[in-house]
Amino acid sequence: MVRIGVRCDVGPTAGIGHVMRSLALAEELRGRGAEVVFVCDSHTVPWANDQILARDIPVEPAVWTPQDHLDLFARLELDAVVFDSYDLDAEVFTAVHESGLPTLAIVDGDLRGAQADIYVDQNLGSQQDQPHLPDGAVRLAGLDYVLLRDEVLGLREAEPPVPGPGGVPKVLAFFGGTDAFGAGPYVVAALAASGVPFEATVVAPGDDLAKAIGAVPLAADQHVEVIGPTSQLAAAVVASDLVVSASGTSTWELLCLGATAGLVCVVENQVMGYERAVATGAAVGVGVLSELKVDPAAGAAVLRPLLTDPVERARIAAAGWKLVDGLGRARVADALYQLLIQGSS
Repeated sequence: MVRIGVRCDVGPTAGIGHVMRSLALAEELRGRGAEVVFVCDSHTVPWANDQILARDIPVEPAVWTPQDHLDLFARLELDAVVFDSYDLDAEVFTAVHESGLPTLAIVDGDLRGAQADIYVDQNLGSQQDQPHLPDGAVRLAGLDYVLLRDEVLGLREAEPPVPGPGGVPKVLAFFGGTDAFGAGPYVVAALAASGVPFEATVVAPGDDLAKAIGAVPLAADQHVEVIGPTSQLAAAVVASDLVVSASGTSTWELLCLGATAGLVCVVENQVMGYERAVATGAAVGVGVLSELKVDPAAGAAVLRPLLTDPVERARIAAAGWKLVDGLGRARVADALYQLLIQGSS
């Protein structure tokens, strides 16, 4: 049986995006009979840890030096390793690659010096980029390789969305498993400043964020419910008329599900993905978080038509649904197994 290790980032500031897309690939690999083990400090974000353990995937604590990785991977008797990390030094990738262990690196534009046999850049437009690759390496780039979990794929409709009946819109807002940059209160302030009715559910991973969201003044016909992180997020997306989220890995989940996506650029490394997604017309740019903090009214001007026009919401949702077909993780797994076959021949 093939044994594959997944070394990924996770933490209160790193968030859970690396874990979520790694879990998607892990589900595909396990469906093909592989054993998978995660190597990460998932205990620092209990919700993420629960997601891994709920799938009966064992977790090893993160290690950091090249030699510690080589020793751990040898002890685990791995046949291949998947990296999804901004935090690891390039020397770790180099040491593992040079040891002969087949490696796949999930990246976002910049390779960060990582050496691998396969690079996966699932971001919109990434196929247009031309990074320098090691000799013989394969690069899988673009939305054809988006990694999505069972939870998402099981809720994707067979046909693109159509306009709903109208009425008071249901809004869902979430900003990763930790909302590390505190976007929630400012987005609620922008929703409130729109001046139109809505019913919003906002995910707040901590008490301080929940209190800040609850302190935002609302009109009588505007309602906000604050909840903690949930394993039913995809179902909540499908049940909403508008979803406001950070412009990160969750963007591709929203598009696959046919959500009307309003994106917030919460950190600098999201700028390219944010701009590319908005340029397609498959998502709407609510704004850059640093600017929303200064002037929520700017975001309100973007949100108002989304809250009041079901035809426009359906147009945006259908455009996103067509961009992400949900087959990306199977294509990535095919490439990894092909690498393993080549290595054994």
